[in-house]
Amino acid sequence: MLARRSVPTRSLEAGLTVLGLRDHLAPPTTNLPEEGKKLLGAETADTLRSRRNRALLSLLIGCGLRRAEVTNLRLEDLQLREGHWVIADLRGKGGHIRTIPVPQWVKDAVDNWTDDAGINAGPLLRSINKANRIWGHGFTPKVIWAIVKSNAKTCGLPSVAPHDLRRTCARLCHQAGGELDQIQFLLGHVSIRTTERYLGCKQRFRDAVNDHIGLEPDAPS
Repeated sequence: MLARRSVPTRSLEAGLTVLGLRDHLAPPTTNLPEEGKKLLGAETADTLRSRRNRALLSLLIGCGLRRAEVTNLRLEDLQLREGHWVIADLRGKGGHIRTIPVPQWVKDAVDNWTDDAGINAGPLLRSINKANRIWGHGFTPKVIWAIVKSNAKTCGLPSVAPHDLRRTCARLCHQAGGELDQIQFLLGHVSIRTTERYLGCKQRFRDAVNDHIGLEPDAPS
């Protein structure tokens, strides 16, 4: 299941191993990409609201953003750096500034929303009224919470919350071979230990990381 703090009994009964962060265990062995795709696919309606919600979910799970960070995003923050789309100079928790790579599929979801909504500057995500029109000039963390919870419930994941998508992003990066320091940069963690907790890392002594570094007497020359 998507990465969460606790281990739900129902998931264990289904044969899915979801590891809690407090236990400092290894990362989960479940198919997180499929679970993530399931959540992203929950918004299927061809409406302005669904396009916005797909953009939101894509940013949360694809870029590992916090709710407050998504709330403050502006269209101008999306820039090209070294030929890759990024969220440039984002001011995150504690006032720390970082630049976040944006996968092309996330950018596509954002473009589908902004093109349909006619947004060419200012706040990236906007409220939508009952008439399916843009209303106001911003977005609140409370609305983000409601959107994530609603879609998670639709997917049969009622206990998933917005911050779980941030942890899931970290674990997907790790499963894909992402280096620990790069995941730390992505999430904006001051301490590498925080990133390790997100990943459920545990120091391994059997077949340790320094057991095979090419300096052993029997190592091939």
